[in-house]
Amino acid sequence: MDKLQGVGVSHGVAVGQVRHMGTAVLEPPARQIDAEEAPREQQRARQAVEAVAADLTARGELAGGEAQAVLEAQALMAQDPELIADVERRVTAGGTAERAVYDAFSTYRELLAGAGEYLAGRVADLDDVRNRIVARLLGVPMPGVPDSDEPYVLVARDLAPADTALLDPALVLGFVTEEGGPTSHSAILARALGVPAVVALPGAGELAEGVVVAVDGANGEVVVDPDEAERERLARVAAEHRAALESATGPGATSDGHKVPLLANVGGPADVAAAVEAGAEGVGLFRTEFLFLDDSQRAPSEEKQVAAYRAVLEAFPEGRVVVRVLDAGADKPLAFLAPGEEPNPALGVRGLRTLLDHPEVLRTQLTALARAAEGLPVYLEVMAPMVADRADARAFADACREAGLTAKVGAMVEIPSAALRARSVLQEVEFLSLGTNDLAQYTFAADRQVGAVARLQDPWQPALLDLVALSAEAAKAEGKSCGVCGEAAADPLLACVLTGLGVTSLSMGASAIPHVRAALAQHTFAQCERAAAAARAADSAERARQAARAVLSGE
Repeated sequence: MDKLQGVGVSHGVAVGQVRHMGTAVLEPPARQIDAEEAPREQQRARQAVEAVAADLTARGELAGGEAQAVLEAQALMAQDPELIADVERRVTAGGTAERAVYDAFSTYRELLAGAGEYLAGRVADLDDVRNRIVARLLGVPMPGVPDSDEPYVLVARDLAPADTALLDPALVLGFVTEEGGPTSHSAILARALGVPAVVALPGAGELAEGVVVAVDGANGEVVVDPDEAERERLARVAAEHRAALESATGPGATSDGHKVPLLANVGGPADVAAAVEAGAEGVGLFRTEFLFLDDSQRAPSEEKQVAAYRAVLEAFPEGRVVVRVLDAGADKPLAFLAPGEEPNPALGVRGLRTLLDHPEVLRTQLTALARAAEGLPVYLEVMAPMVADRADARAFADACREAGLTAKVGAMVEIPSAALRARSVLQEVEFLSLGTNDLAQYTFAADRQVGAVARLQDPWQPALLDLVALSAEAAKAEGKSCGVCGEAAADPLLACVLTGLGVTSLSMGASAIPHVRAALAQHTFAQCERAAAAARAADSAERARQAARAVLSGE
């Protein structure tokens, strides 16, 4: 019995036989075609691109939520005009459709890989799009989730969003990947599905087909060929966890009554039903990008935005709904907001910076939100992404007032400068919301899509906890609120630590809410405070996790 250690990203325990993802598409042969064949090959390429884009979009519509936004972004990637033009040039030069696609995508892949870690993390998504187009042109099955009638544990080097989004939890007991990180697309979608998952596991690809493994998505441990005693232990852990979930009901609170509202992260109206069913007390992060991905060439009309926003607001009467205005740029480029060539888009014009450069887009969105909330008893709050300082916060607050918005105005803390100067930022806005994914990325210069730096994306990093504490302390001093809407809030143990740091609300994917509610209900606020202090005193993420667990378990 061997024990392997990765990064746990989705809670739960799974025991089953290993099944590996299908192999990658083979490189198509280089074959010259005659000039008269070029139009036909170009047509084949265009048809394959459109078919793959349509398939990705359809998969997204089936999956809904987080998955839909990710897959629609991939569909746009497949239809990139520059890539298609490059494919057609290569066909004109004598290449077959499949070879032209392979070479054009390979060139673009090299550009991404060398454009800094943020864009390098999109290489896996690009490879998946390329493989799907080439497979269609070659007429071979698309590599993907294995065909099996029996439940299994899926093992892969990495999982493309298109595969993760449509996993059947009845068959896929859990999954393990060699790459990825705690905030990668696959990790986020795993949590949404409620499937136990471990990522960044060295040597995952060497696990033998058919061998039985036990996957603990909470602590990141994978046990190969577990003995009977280990299986019994894991079964007890799973049973205890189920019992805790069933006993914890109602609003979020510690065992001694300290209230911690548990809110949901939603990507559009499709996510509302799951949030309501999970007992969400409102929405802590309403991502609005889904509206803008339908057509990357132009912004959605005000009327279309009003209808979409109202559908979400109506689902939470007298609840709190926090809307993040459009967060475009970097990994979410939109043609009508394109800032031009940037050596590192992650550090360029994105988020609020983009909107301030395009005030008409921001004004339309804010006006639509104001109209959507008319006549509803909902507590609407609106926040800006990527706020760097007080000047940013003031500019956003001014824009909200000019649009006639009476909702509370807030700022996301995703840049270390905003955490360090939180009291200054709070002179202009009424609340803070910590986006721990980007805050970790910018604090440690570690792209959340790059498995090689996954340890620096771990939200248990003490330096990140320090920034959370600074923000929460500033909000308390100003008599204002400070929530967390990043993926850190979905970790039940870390949720207790965040509460102890002074965070006033937690927002997460709907599937995580019952787990966090149960964890909070088992501990007093004083225990949470002691766990937070112990975690901050540690000098590594793993030791911080161990220290907090020791405090909360009474060791």
